[in-house]
Amino acid sequence: MNFATFDLNLLRVLDALFRDGSTVKAGARLGLSQPAVSGAQGRLRHALCDPLFVRQGNRLVPTSHAETLRDGLADELARIEALLAPPQAFDPATAEGSFRIAGSDFFAELLMPRLGALLSREAPGLRAQLVDLVPQDYVASLEHYPADLALIPDTPLPGWIAHQPLFRSPFVVIARAGHPALDGLEEGSTMPMDTFCALSHVLFSPEGNLSAMGDAALARVGRARRVAMTVPVFSGVCRVVAASELIALVPLQLARAVAASLGLRVFTPPMPLPPAQIVGIWHRRADSAPLARWMRTQVFALLQELEAPGA
Repeated sequence: MNFATFDLNLLRVLDALFRDGSTVKAGARLGLSQPAVSGAQGRLRHALCDPLFVRQGNRLVPTSHAETLRDGLADELARIEALLAPPQAFDPATAEGSFRIAGSDFFAELLMPRLGALLSREAPGLRAQLVDLVPQDYVASLEHYPADLALIPDTPLPGWIAHQPLFRSPFVVIARAGHPALDGLEEGSTMPMDTFCALSHVLFSPEGNLSAMGDAALARVGRARRVAMTVPVFSGVCRVVAASELIALVPLQLARAVAASLGLRVFTPPMPLPPAQIVGIWHRRADSAPLARWMRTQVFALLQELEAPGA
C-alpha cells in the first residue's frame, strides 16, 4: 500500500463497517449513501490487498486479516479524535450524555440508587445505564454492548484494559426466618457443615451453571452440596430463599441490604471461602475522556464505601 496516496477517510468507513456489519448501517452512521460506502469498501480492499469482509446472511463478517486491524484501528481513531478535540473543562452541572455500566443486579441494589441521587444533585444532564455483563466473557461487555465501565470479579485482563480495585465481597449464607432446620442457630454464627450440605441450595448463575466457587470450596474439604435451582439475578436468589426452604450463598453487602425487608437470616459459611475482589474495568482509550473519567470517579467512590469493617 502506498500510504502517501491513501485516503485516510477510508479508515472511518472501515471502522463503521466493523461496528455495524452492514454497508447500509455504516452509511447511516457516517452520513453517506450505501453506494458510497460500497465504493469505499472496494477501495479499501484494493489498498489493503484483502477482501476484508465476507457476507454471512445479512451481515458482513471480517476476514482474519481484518480482525487484526479492528482494535488498533478503533484506538488510533479515538486518539486522533482526542488529539483534534478542543480542550475544555468538564462541568458536570451542565454536561449531557450517557454512561453505560455493565454489572450484575448486585449493583442495581447497592450502586444505582446512590448514583441516581448523586447525579440528580450534581449532574442532572447525565444518564447512567446498568446493563448485563456478557455471559462467560465479562471483558467483552466493554466491546459488545458497549459499556463504558464493567464491574467484575478480579480476573486476568488484556493489555488494552485499565482497572481499579474497588472492594472485597465476602460470602454469607442466607435462609428464611423460621426455617425449621435452623431453630436455635444464632444469627451470624457459623452454619454447621452437615446442615449446610443437607439443605438444598439456590445458586446465582446467569449461565445456568450448577456449580460455582462455593462448590469448589466444599470440594477442598471433601464435601458437596445439592443445588436445586439456579437463578440469573441476585434479587431472584434472595426472593427464592425468602419463600422456600432453600438456602444460598450471596455477597455479604447484599445480604445486609435486603435481610430485613425480605425476612432473611444471615450465617457464616462452614468452609473457608475467600472474598471476591471486585474491580472496575474500562478501555484505555477512554482514560482521558472527561465525562467517562468524571463518572468513573463518582462510581468508584461510591463502591469503595462498601469495603467496610467486617466486610
